[in-house]
Amino acid sequence: MLVAAAIFTLVSAAVHFYFFVLESLRWNVPETMGVYGITSSVDAETTQPLAYTQGFYNLFLGVGAVLGVLLLGVSSPVAGMTLISFSTACMVLASVVLLASRWPLARIALIRGIPALLALVLALMGS
Repeated sequence: MLVAAAIFTLVSAAVHFYFFVLESLRWNVPETMGVYGITSSVDAETTQPLAYTQGFYNLFLGVGAVLGVLLLGVSSPVAGMTLISFSTACMVLASVVLLASRWPLARIALIRGIPALLALVLALMGS
């Protein structure tokens, strides 16, 4: 179970790293604007500071998840499981909030949330 949990945790981290790039580094790019349903450059410019901050939240969650997997593998299983559980639980809850607040972004919420949910469930089952 823990190996599967680690794999899904790393997938979740990769997804969150990807959204960091979209939100913090590529927010004003037309393809990224389309992903989020932003139709004007003015709207993208207005929301860019919020997206920039949101992207860093995703980055930090991903880093926490990767660190948890590394700790799990090297000799600190309790610390590793704690970080994995915390990071993936935050990812799942953030996905639920996104799903509840912006239904048009349901696809993004599910892409972010499903791997994290699987990682969390597997981690809790394996501990």
